[in-house]
Amino acid sequence: MATSYLSPGVYVEEVDRGSKPIEAVGTNTVGFLGESMMGPVNQAVLVTNWTQFVKTFGDFTQSTFLAHAIYGFFNNGGSRCYIVNVGAPANLDLSPADKAAAADKAAMVITPAAAAAAPGGGTTPPGPRVDNDARYIGKDMGPGARTGLKCFEEIEEISLVAAPGQLSAAVQDALLTHCEVRKDRFAILDSAETVAGGVDRLVRPRDSKYGAFYFPWIQVYDPERGNVFIPPSGHCAGVYARTDTERGVHKAPANEIVRGALGLRYQISRGEQDILNPRGINCIRLMQGGGIRIWGARTLSSDPSWRYINVRRLFIMVETSIERATQWVVFEPNDFRLWKRVTRTITSFLTLIWRQGALMGETPEKSFYVKCDDETNPPEVIDVGQLIVEIGLAPVKPAEFVIFRIGQMPAGGGVSE
Repeated sequence: MATSYLSPGVYVEEVDRGSKPIEAVGTNTVGFLGESMMGPVNQAVLVTNWTQFVKTFGDFTQSTFLAHAIYGFFNNGGSRCYIVNVGAPANLDLSPADKAAAADKAAMVITPAAAAAAPGGGTTPPGPRVDNDARYIGKDMGPGARTGLKCFEEIEEISLVAAPGQLSAAVQDALLTHCEVRKDRFAILDSAETVAGGVDRLVRPRDSKYGAFYFPWIQVYDPERGNVFIPPSGHCAGVYARTDTERGVHKAPANEIVRGALGLRYQISRGEQDILNPRGINCIRLMQGGGIRIWGARTLSSDPSWRYINVRRLFIMVETSIERATQWVVFEPNDFRLWKRVTRTITSFLTLIWRQGALMGETPEKSFYVKCDDETNPPEVIDVGQLIVEIGLAPVKPAEFVIFRIGQMPAGGGVSE
């Protein structure tokens, strides 16, 4: 507003009094941790197609599980992912010269800062070898000097994380902890390739509402080795992305074809899934006439409120969208005018979510509520600089058990006027 009006005339001023729209954040960008003989180490590289991955990190001969995971991701509908190469794998069938180079690369923990300072612009003398878990878990030594999983701290748009083929309890715990601390992403975890004894002995990760666990490994075609078994997390991440794009994050990524899967390491029966499903172990099954499909939609949580993947991911999307789109509220005058603007903004966003089919209820009023008034913001709350908004959602949940009750009826039944 102008500070003074000294001359007669017409003054035009812009006043922002409307509600700020909230846009839903993306939900299908994946962060992959893996090993490769090629490409930068401990740098998060954006990859948007298979050709770009091959140019940067090599093909199936350059890595153990990473290349197949990325190929499966794009083949199943994925479009964007960030890849952190933690170093060269140690168990590839390589020539002696390549093995020596792989050993040197695996022994180095290269950060962007170290690479820039090294003689020759990107190589450093081999240091002490670190164990595999440490390479994946990584260290946070500040901007430009993060390694392993810590590299994903710098990237806000990641909503899913996976480390294909990493079965270590320490690595899987680190992935879950990373998601739990940030609260804006979800982990996809792999089971072991083989199980000693029955499926009841399958070891699953710890309890968490920010991760899902898949069993068994799937069989895919490898140009060099023929049909091989690989962990399913990369393909599952592609199914997540495909479901988000075609239906929305509120649709469970289950009862979906796994493209590229030629077979399964184990054929799971219904009786075996009766044991696995209550434990939060999502099975991949060969359905008669239906192909190989993901046949489970549960998180690793024992809390019934967070039992389903789509419910957890819907709340992640809603919470993150509201948080990032309401930064304009900070330092605004905290009175009823602001409360009304915030309420209108969030209500408009949740109404759109309801129209997309993500919330239960025949009307928006039955699907959610937004409360921001003098009851949630009494004087003692305002005095400490806080604005409290209470939001309640009724998310849709998957029809996990479809039951048809069929009985006989007497013959001759009919309707007459």
